[in-house]
Amino acid sequence: MVQVEAAKGGKAETLEADTLLVSVGRRPYTAELGTDTVGIKLDEKGRVPVNERFQTCVPSIYAIGDVIQGPMLAHKAEDEGVLCVEGIAGGPTHIDYNCIPSVIYTHPEVAWVGKSEEMLKAENVKYKVGKFPFTANSRAKTNNETEGFVKVLGDKETDRLLGVHIMGPNAGEMIAEGVI
Repeated sequence: MVQVEAAKGGKAETLEADTLLVSVGRRPYTAELGTDTVGIKLDEKGRVPVNERFQTCVPSIYAIGDVIQGPMLAHKAEDEGVLCVEGIAGGPTHIDYNCIPSVIYTHPEVAWVGKSEEMLKAENVKYKVGKFPFTANSRAKTNNETEGFVKVLGDKETDRLLGVHIMGPNAGEMIAEGVI
């Protein structure tokens, strides 16, 4: 039995379930960095504020990865590290976070890159949707894993790819195609 409260101050309910997934998110590990001793103030979520070159308010100190804003993903941190060093050497530091894929390693897997329909609606972007069910995929049929789909979002006028969302077996491997 699990006791849950829908929202702070909301009605408490007791649920019976076979499985319980607790997914509370992640926090940056910045408490022991000593940022206060060098004059760097953390934001309200405990992250290190940086500019577009990953530079903190102390010009000789840079930060990347899980301690700055954005998703806590190893491949994001890797890209930021490369760009940070290129920036220190005088090169460009542009990074398009819409091109960094995300994966939730559940069963089935969920993966996405780019914008969601909610984001596009909020930005008043005219878009079209293409959906493809795994039930129509011969590999999925062969593996007897037909639960899932691929959803592609494209610009209504130009067909430019705006987002790809996949739910199903091996979604984390397939999402790379949406990045290209």
